[in-house]
Amino acid sequence: MSDDPSGRTGESNGASDAAVDPEYDPEMRTRGHPIDSNALLIAAAKASVGPGRLPELLRETDEYLRAHVDEYDRRYECVDRDEDTGTATYLVPDGHWDEIGADLSLDRRECDALRRAHEQHLLRVGTQRRRRREFESALELRDAVVVSG
Repeated sequence: MSDDPSGRTGESNGASDAAVDPEYDPEMRTRGHPIDSNALLIAAAKASVGPGRLPELLRETDEYLRAHVDEYDRRYECVDRDEDTGTATYLVPDGHWDEIGADLSLDRRECDALRRAHEQHLLRVGTQRRRRREFESALELRDAVVVSG
């Protein structure tokens, strides 16, 4: 017999998790960060941190970003809000990742890897939304920040 008051056993499946949490996204839950998996692969190939370190950095950073989402909504341009995944993508001033890195005590290489991952995510979104050229131009002057919902 289960100790869980809901009567559920320790086993879990996607259907029951979705019923308990309507925003359940098994892919996001597994990754723990909002960055598209293809964008992650591209960023990991270009980043100067180990491939195992980047997903960990993204998870840690997403916690920080979610705690500051109200500030992002007030201060920065939101260029994409994905209702399916709950992610929001913002354009922020160039150098913003250095500020985040200082807050999180990250080194230059880790900040660069995070910046690249978020940038690649924005470019993937741009391709999907037929706005890639617009986003490429924006990235010449600003950085991208993707925050999970």
